[in-house]
Amino acid sequence: MTDQIKSAETKGAGKTILALAGLAVAALMLAGCSAAGVAVGAGAVGATAAQTEKGFRRSVADTEIRLAINDLWFQADEQMFRKVNLQVQEQRVLLSGNVPRPEQRVEAVRLAWQAPGVREVINEIVVNDTSSLGNAARDSWISTQLETTLLFDKQVSSINYSIETVNQAIFIMGVAQSETELDRVVGHAKDISYVRRVVSYVLLKDDPARTS
Repeated sequence: MTDQIKSAETKGAGKTILALAGLAVAALMLAGCSAAGVAVGAGAVGATAAQTEKGFRRSVADTEIRLAINDLWFQADEQMFRKVNLQVQEQRVLLSGNVPRPEQRVEAVRLAWQAPGVREVINEIVVNDTSSLGNAARDSWISTQLETTLLFDKQVSSINYSIETVNQAIFIMGVAQSETELDRVVGHAKDISYVRRVVSYVLLKDDPARTS
């Protein structure tokens, strides 16, 4: 039990550090910081964002939404912050993970809607925590397997996809170049051992919802 608590604390600390680091970088960029290190870092981030189908401005908007939601969660309930997974694509927010109390599920969704710019919140949070260290390790392994497969599939633009696995269920968000590409992504996910279900919230490149 002690090891599980330490693991949870470590995960929470890691997410906190990432969130705070992101906020710090955002603050520096907004302040017009001209330090060479920051300029190089921002350039690298900008290059990566420009490569995605959604482009730089949408990538920045998604990052701002992610930072805002993480901050709202952390301020409201540290346990919710640690246990709820967050994916943001095209200003659409996908929540997944496990929480022990129903009110945490409701509160996570309510707070997500408070972040400026959010267009949609998809709630896949599971109530009653059925996860364990073994489940978490397997979920991580599944996500890694899919991400690696997509990376090496020359017929898939892997940078446009966001993957999260919870209790052996894979949740996919992103933008697909075509139905054929999307079918390949979902097919790869279904072929991974231990996967119980695959849930896709992927939009097609020419989907009107992307510009509405």
